[in-house]
Amino acid sequence: MGIDGVAWNGAVGCVAIVSLVLAAQVAVGKLVALATYYGVSETVVGLTVLSVGTSLPELASHVVASSRILLGVGDPRVLSATVLGGNIGSDVVQQTLVVGLVVLAVGGFRFSGRFLRRGYLPMIGTTLLTLVLAWDGMLTRVDGLVLVALFLAYTSFLYRTRSEIVQEGSDANPSTAPTRDAAVAFVSLAVVVVAAHVLFESVGFFVERTGLEGSLIGVVVLGVGAASPEMTTAIVGLREGAEGISLGTLIGSNITNPLLGIGLGSLLSTYHVPRPLVYWDLPMETVTAAILLAYLLTKDDVGGALGGVADRLGFDATGARLRAVEERYLGRVGAALLIALYFGYLFVRVSYFVDDF
Repeated sequence: MGIDGVAWNGAVGCVAIVSLVLAAQVAVGKLVALATYYGVSETVVGLTVLSVGTSLPELASHVVASSRILLGVGDPRVLSATVLGGNIGSDVVQQTLVVGLVVLAVGGFRFSGRFLRRGYLPMIGTTLLTLVLAWDGMLTRVDGLVLVALFLAYTSFLYRTRSEIVQEGSDANPSTAPTRDAAVAFVSLAVVVVAAHVLFESVGFFVERTGLEGSLIGVVVLGVGAASPEMTTAIVGLREGAEGISLGTLIGSNITNPLLGIGLGSLLSTYHVPRPLVYWDLPMETVTAAILLAYLLTKDDVGGALGGVADRLGFDATGARLRAVEERYLGRVGAALLIALYFGYLFVRVSYFVDDF
């Protein structure tokens, strides 16, 4: 009976994750079609529906978890650990595994210097700020207010400087049946909320019956599931030549997740922060982003230096290839390193950072 209960709750949890992600994608698609139908500008759609849409599973999870904490449904520590682990785990997955798989799928990923300054540096700063606020083991309502306010400020900055940023036009077709699409969007959002409730029930069962910690489940299972919309959008965008959409989706989501997701949840209920998130997950999220940034910014310099060494050793052809390394271009070798970095992060997490509190 115990084994059957574990299997049943595992199946229910998997269905809940799939439902959460798919319903979020349907809701975003219908909302974009409705916005196009009513003549909402592509810039506004990009900064609102699309930027928040791929983070909808994480955002819904935070709202549901905070609501359960406020209502006294479930252990607040388990709920906090699970939702924070899922959020931060999703960010790490995107920065390493997702970017790596996307590059392997399409052959290359090119970053502009302006994008690195306007997107990548704010993403690293956001992670560092979350780490500082969470260092004392609590995320209070004041902390949440700070994070949400920064999200609004960053969104306002993007809107005010939109003419200086390469904007990708929306290729969404306008809605042909606004009433129907509005109903579908509403039902999809309801499914997102219900799926999140079911998911936390399943996680609570596993924590109680198996001894697994909430943040570990969040990082390993929820993080990968919640990152799937960003991965799908990024691959489709790159295959269609929409580089801006792919880059913006991956990086923008990692800004939205902590600022709006963790910020909104903390503002509603406060969170207990598990030790592994402070001592390993958030630092590794920062380190992985910094490694990729340093790699992209110094790649041509390193190639030039190694090319000079190869020339002095008599390997002229190798030296020429090394000097021809393109700046801010992530190829298959870099992608493989990112994927290896993710699995290394996961191995250490599972092996040495097991207990939450």
